[in-house]
Amino acid sequence: MSDAAAGGFWAAVEDRCPGLLPERDAPLLFASLLRLLEGGDDRAGRLALLRVLGCAYRWFGLRTRHVVVIGDALRPAVGAPGLNWWRAWRLVERAAARAGDGPAWWPVEVLGHERAADTVAVLTVRPRWRLPFRAGQAVPVCTPSMPGRWRWLSPAGIPRADGTVKFHVRAVAVGSVSPGLVHEVRPGDLLHLGAPMDSGLELVDGDDLLLVAGGTGLAPLRALVEQVATAPAGRRVTLIVAARTLTDSYGSNALEELQQAHDWLTVVPAFSDDPEAAPAEQGTAIALATYHHRPGQHVYVCGPPAMMVAARRWLTIAGVPADRLHLPVIGDR
Repeated sequence: MSDAAAGGFWAAVEDRCPGLLPERDAPLLFASLLRLLEGGDDRAGRLALLRVLGCAYRWFGLRTRHVVVIGDALRPAVGAPGLNWWRAWRLVERAAARAGDGPAWWPVEVLGHERAADTVAVLTVRPRWRLPFRAGQAVPVCTPSMPGRWRWLSPAGIPRADGTVKFHVRAVAVGSVSPGLVHEVRPGDLLHLGAPMDSGLELVDGDDLLLVAGGTGLAPLRALVEQVATAPAGRRVTLIVAARTLTDSYGSNALEELQQAHDWLTVVPAFSDDPEAAPAEQGTAIALATYHHRPGQHVYVCGPPAMMVAARRWLTIAGVPADRLHLPVIGDR
């Protein structure tokens, strides 16, 4: 996407509807609309994109009468709007009906970029204005190198007093956004975040917790631990942190400090393919979850897709009631 094309899009909209779109926001809206028309996203990526566009529809005060104006402004990039454009607009309108009030997106500055493992980075960002998220939610993220492509990430903690947010990111080989976040982004870079959305991992009040994390699935579960720490009320938490080998794991020192700070928290490191990594337990995350599960616990699982498939099958067989098994309903890439 060229700056000239984005500028032409804004100028065309401005000519017919003065003041409808701020010039600074038009390039990202242009890129996101192009991505919607191009297609090619998986379900999670498409949901992230529509989440952002639905919020943009509300934030910029778009209405059905603007479909022709914006479609004509896109014409130099996509040709005649056609039937696909009308279908895309209907999808955006439906997403807008489910969106709340608030900004279309949050510009954020990267403050820190730490390589926690070969393919994992921990990013610390500061939004231009406070991001209103809760532990366990997911947030659409867009990078400068892939404008218009939005992917889900979960904050790795509860909201901070200084407004900063941490993300754990693993570079996925088939991903378009995560490799850039891990290998290219540097402190001082500008990213964009979309509006937070419930992911299925929000904390339920009441009983003890068994949290099962695989890879960067640790991020939202660590946030749940922090939320419990604000008001433990006798609630006990077991956190299984699983990886294939010791070199695939990250954040062990921080987890040890977390456990030392809270006597109600038990952290269980686990490795499926590294028998020498003592004193960690050996076995897959889900096998160990069935061992550590106790009646009455709420069980939260977050990790790679294969781990989610195993969780649905084996934890149900192990007797975890459906209303106590919490799995993410949206993903990241």
